[in-house]
Amino acid sequence: MTTWKELKNELILSQEDQNAIALEKDLIRTMVAIREEKGLTQSQLAELCNVKQPVIARMESSVHSPQIDSLLKILTPMGYTLKIVPIGKK
Repeated sequence: MTTWKELKNELILSQEDQNAIALEKDLIRTMVAIREEKGLTQSQLAELCNVKQPVIARMESSVHSPQIDSLLKILTPMGYTLKIVPIGKK
């Protein structure tokens, strides 16, 4: 049986793919940090955003890549949005 770590090491990812994965992970970590800073549970955030709690859980655990409309649906009620900035600038 192959483990995820073994499989991951066998994957041939371009630098572009690696950058996209890193960006997505950073975005999700930031979203979780915002939720926690606001003292919200996943269930409370789901209610605030009018989605089901498993949607939040799947997004936070990176089960699926989040769609932009889903990110906005979650970020907007918390007072945030997405912004396009040059790489290397925050």
